[in-house]
Amino acid sequence: MQTLGLISLVVADYDEALAFYVGKLGFELIEDTFVAEQDKRWVVIEPPGAGGRGAKLLLAARRQSRTEVAHRRQTGGRVFLFLYTDDFWRDYNAYKAKGIEFARDPSEAPYGTVAVFKDLYGTLWDLVQLRT
Repeated sequence: MQTLGLISLVVADYDEALAFYVGKLGFELIEDTFVAEQDKRWVVIEPPGAGGRGAKLLLAARRQSRTEVAHRRQTGGRVFLFLYTDDFWRDYNAYKAKGIEFARDPSEAPYGTVAVFKDLYGTLWDLVQLRT
């Protein structure tokens, strides 16, 4: 058996990213450890209520200015991450109230209710409540 453990998400700054993901989206900080030999931090977060189930995000601060464009376009303009929720309207309304920008309004799809939002770097996310 295999599972997907971590997904690296390139960010400009660890603290800025934590303020967004933890402060606005409500993600939980799992680990924030300085790795001296590589002069970086190991920062892991997960969605609220995940309780260790499913993949987590590893926030990876860009190393050089030339990667600035890369982190803004790391997904070619497509939705990169899919955040599943058990209550779409609760989370959608909470995010809107916190100023999260939505690129696509809520809609009903064959698989459930979905809207597309942008993170602080413009990366697109689907907020999805699957049909049961």
